[in-house]
Parts: sequence; C-alpha cells; structure tokens
Amino acid sequence: MNTHLAPVAGDRPDLVALAELSARGIHAPSVPSLARDQSPFARPVPAWTRTVVPGVLLAARPVGLGGGCFTNAYTLTVDLERAQVRPVSSPVGFHLRRLVTGPAVAAVSGAFAYISDDPDYQPAEPCLDLAVRDHHAAGLPTATKPALFLHHDRLRLRILPAAGTLTIVGRTHTWSGSKDPRPDPAPTGHLIVYGAANCRIRYRDDPRTGFRRDVDPATNITPRGPAALDCTVAPTPYGPRITALHPGGGADLFAGAYILRAHRPWPAHLALGAPVRVTALDGLPVAEIDSALSLGPSAADAAAGRTTAWDESLGTSPFRPGARHARTLLALDGRHLTLTVLDGAPLAPAFQGATVRETAQLVERAGHDPAGVFHLDGGQTSKIAYRHGGQVDAVGSLHYLRWPRGEHEPFRWQGLDGRLLHSALQITIEEPS
Repeated sequence: MNTHLAPVAGDRPDLVALAELSARGIHAPSVPSLARDQSPFARPVPAWTRTVVPGVLLAARPVGLGGGCFTNAYTLTVDLERAQVRPVSSPVGFHLRRLVTGPAVAAVSGAFAYISDDPDYQPAEPCLDLAVRDHHAAGLPTATKPALFLHHDRLRLRILPAAGTLTIVGRTHTWSGSKDPRPDPAPTGHLIVYGAANCRIRYRDDPRTGFRRDVDPATNITPRGPAALDCTVAPTPYGPRITALHPGGGADLFAGAYILRAHRPWPAHLALGAPVRVTALDGLPVAEIDSALSLGPSAADAAAGRTTAWDESLGTSPFRPGARHARTLLALDGRHLTLTVLDGAPLAPAFQGATVRETAQLVERAGHDPAGVFHLDGGQTSKIAYRHGGQVDAVGSLHYLRWPRGEHEPFRWQGLDGRLLHSALQITIEEPS
C-alpha cells in the first residue's frame, strides 16, 4: 500500500466508524490501516445466545482451530413451523440489513454471485446458475448443483440436475446445462444453457488495493462452432425474449440472463423477439416454485475437492485445500433450518476463517452429516443481520471495507452493511392481524 492510505484528519465518517468499532471492543488506529492489517478483528467472541423472536435463535461462540488459529461461529436456528425462510434475489443488489424490515426479523447472505472490481462490465444476471423470482426462472443452471426452493410455502433442498423444459413461441424444448454431459442421443430441438457461471475470473496486481478481479470481455464468450446458434435471452417489459442471435457461437456470456444454444438444423422459430418461458426444472414445474437459488458444494464435497462446478467462476477458489476463508453454511433438518457463519478476516493471520477440512469436522462435531450441509457465499460476504433491541444489527465480516472507486477516494468502513448482495435468505414471521 502507498501514501494514498494516509488517514484524513477530521474525516467524520472515519471517526464515526472507529467509535462504532470501539463500542464493539475492536480498536483500530484508523480506517485506512484496516486495508492492510485486520488483526483488530481477531478477538474471540464471548459465548452468548439471543432470542431474535420465538422460534429464531442466534448463538455465538469462539472455536479453536489448528496452529493457534480460531474462528467465531455465529449460528442462526430457525423453527420452520414458527417462521418462514425465503430465498430472495435481485440483479440490482441490496445490502443485507435492508432486508430486515416489516415482518422480516433476520437475513443471511445467500448464494454465490459474480464479483468483479470492474464496474463497467457486469452480467445482466449476476446470480451464478439458478435464480427463481416470483415463479419465474431468471437464471438457469449450467451444472448439477444443490438448490434451495420455496415450493408451495415449504422450504425444500435437493440436488438439482441442470435439465428441464422450456417453450419458445409456445413450442416445447428440452434443455441441459453446458457444464453437464450433453444427452446422448440429444432429443430433437435440445438446447444447451450458458450463463455467467461459465465465466473465468482472473486476478491481476493493483498498486493500491493489492489485486483486481475481473474477466476478459474478449474471451468471455460461448465456444465457437459452425453448427451452433446461440440465442441470448434477456428480460424485457413483455417477459423474457430472444434479444440476440449468434450463428457460430461467440455470444457474450454477460449480455443476457442466459444463452440457449441450438445445433443444426436450427428451428425457424428461434428468432429475434421470440418469447421464452421456462416450464420445468428437472420435472418440477416452475409455476409451483415461489423462489429458488443454487447453493454451493456440501461440506463433504468441498473437503474432498469435488468443486469444479464452482471454481472458475469464483476465481481463486475458496475450496482450495488448506486455504482458510470465512464460510456460510446451511443445513435443513426436518422443521429446523440452521445457518452458520464461520467468521474471519483475510488480513488477520490467526483469524482467517476455516479450511474445507476444518469446516467438515466442525459440522460433524455439531451433529450434522457433512454431506447434508451446504456452502452459501462465504468470504467477505458472510454475514447475518438480525433485529435486536429495536435496531438491526449484524455479525460476520465486520472488517469489510468499501474499496475506492477512484484514485483519490478513501477506503470506507462498511462492516455492518457489508458487500452489495444479489441474493439472501430472509427470515420472516407473520405479523398479528
């Protein structure tokens, strides 16, 4: 880091941030110093349990790890007979605490989404793989992954093959994900799905922030092939439509919600402006799904290295053996949903989170089968927001800084709001009539 990080005397946002941190027992010399040293956050949390509302409990405890390292575990337990959990997503984005309003009492960071430091080149649909909003499939899966559904007001979790049906101008097609094996033989008119989850994140050095994540637009395209016709599908005021055609492939992965690839002979109804309606996900009618999101790998699969469906679109994979990261975990067991953040800060050597193997061991120690506990978006996204004492508070990733958008803009502490999210799990209770 360089002189751009020098503290600004009398900078009121910094003074307010430092006072807020100090009230939480976190003492830092300045906000800019946290861009290079996050050790002030490396403090074991006192064990406590809070009743958010009857049926929703939040507990905190420190957890020792190997080599003198530790994490703070925050666990939200939801009784699904007393509260509802709803996957929510938005292409525009939101801060987690903003979801805790009205009947909502808590929210937890959600599924993996595209993250880049290039504001000028972003996907039209940032959720990676499946995203269902209000009975409408906004994003389709490119690979078989676990998924969380709100189906007829009931929360369900299942491994979802990237396959289903859709209609174009009312004509039915089968489809499958581009990262899964293509059906052999493929049915007539079968379509292959591409999307933002096919991107490859790259890392480059940056003199101010240390590194920069982005993708190369020139190579962020579907594979080329003379027999292929790629149809970009994007939302319009009249519903999803084909908005671009790319004979021979080479469609921009970020231009629409997803891309449908046909092979010769191309059906004549694949035309600009053609309406597209996704009708089923692995046999499950989309009309019966209120909302849904793709999840990350199970704790068991991550520990075993079975993570190729996620790795390239996440850049430096958080599932690398031995790498410690903050993690968010989900387990659905009968009437109870358990959501856990294993906290950590990347620039705090003894407090960087947990490895995938440590995570599986902690899950097992807590009485869960690691094969049935799934990763949500982790790292600096890991956060739980909840109503407490008449206010909306947050735990997890309190070290988060908003990076400068320009050469002379300062770092800002944004630990309570955290990163702008594109999906989350919102916990609500019925308000008295």
